[in-house]
Amino acid sequence: MLRVTKLTDYATVVLTVLAAPSPGAPSAVLSAPELAERAGLEVPTVAKLLKPLAQAGLVEGFRGANGGYRLARPADQIGLLDIVIAMEGPLGMTECSVHDGNCGIEQSCGVRANWRRINDVVVDALRAVTLAQMLAPPPAAPPSSDSTARRIDVRLASA
Repeated sequence: MLRVTKLTDYATVVLTVLAAPSPGAPSAVLSAPELAERAGLEVPTVAKLLKPLAQAGLVEGFRGANGGYRLARPADQIGLLDIVIAMEGPLGMTECSVHDGNCGIEQSCGVRANWRRINDVVVDALRAVTLAQMLAPPPAAPPSSDSTARRIDVRLASA
């Protein structure tokens, strides 16, 4: 199963908290405890997330009595790919999707190029979704007459 780590998921949650409009302060600086409370996470977890997010240039940190964190750039300029890379490093469906020379059958592999194509599709999809879009409610599912049963029309070729 392909999935992002729990920390990457939590990083997205924390960033959406920072991206959410605050009354009277669109780019409010929030402390790690404030972020943790609003995100429903533990303070040590949020503190662990903020370091790689700051190193990747996604958040800015401010010291002092009124210190805290805010987004380093607008939410519509932060793609999900930026978050995944900040937390997990380069995205690779397979090891050879990212680095050459890490596989013993690399020279004779017949599927390597296709894994790279798949990797590129996933990268493009993550790049296309922004943090601002993650704040929007999901689109409503189309209504169906019977939500428990799915019908698939199949036509068989006649002999």
